[in-house]
Amino acid sequence: MSPTILMTSINIDLAPVSELSVDSDPMTDRVRSVWSSGDFGRIAKGYERGACEFIARLGLEASDRVLDVACGTGNLALPAARTGAAVSGIDIAPNLIAQARANAAAERLSIAFDVGNAERMPYPTGAFTTAVSMFGAMFAPRPGLAASELLRVVRPGGRIAMANWTPTGFIGQMLKATSRYVPPAAGVPSPLEWGMEENIHDRLGAGAGALLTTRRLMTFEYPFSPVEVVNLFRLWYGPTLRAFASLDAVGRDALRKDLERLWEDHNLAQDGTTRVHSEYLEVIAVVR
Repeated sequence: MSPTILMTSINIDLAPVSELSVDSDPMTDRVRSVWSSGDFGRIAKGYERGACEFIARLGLEASDRVLDVACGTGNLALPAARTGAAVSGIDIAPNLIAQARANAAAERLSIAFDVGNAERMPYPTGAFTTAVSMFGAMFAPRPGLAASELLRVVRPGGRIAMANWTPTGFIGQMLKATSRYVPPAAGVPSPLEWGMEENIHDRLGAGAGALLTTRRLMTFEYPFSPVEVVNLFRLWYGPTLRAFASLDAVGRDALRKDLERLWEDHNLAQDGTTRVHSEYLEVIAVVR
């Protein structure tokens, strides 16, 4: 269970920054390019229910100020805003922010979505009572910077809540299978390191008064076969799309077969659809 933290309302003026300039360097450019590829919204729909459950466990209140870091199309920001909390979201990919804004508008939710970098966020120190990130900040290429920013923007006594894929879980296996064909960029730590308890303590422990990690399962649900799921990822999930694009025909065929086998072996559904569990590490850090 997550620790219960009593929050008081804070009044900090967050100036609207709808389109922020994102610092340009090779690592940042690469991350932006990957996540701007395809259409992550199609993938995110596969675990919307799990995202809502993640937010529900936090017990947010209307007095909370919540920041969704690497928010994508709003899987966490939307259910957080439904609680009445004041919510902002930031992501490096402009196309994902555009989708998040459209999703919020469709529900008539007031959420401030900004284009920006998780490693250098534009918000004041201590501006939020809660920062959340689901399979987002873990992909920042410099984890030390991302961790420092998460700790900086949350007020003392507030919480950082993360969901990070574990190396041994299903998505961890899928990312590892892909990396056998397309090695990661030199000098960039594996994002799966965020799914290891010892690394969480190393990255957040010094700034956290309490730190709780819990291994949980996320369920991917798609109304079609595992083969079609692999095709969905190949066409629309940025990391997978870019991996296939970098391979020759032989490599693409081999990677496709490996991914199809992985999804088929882990599929729990027997009706032609796909239901796969993937382990993730839930992190709750109370900021000093």
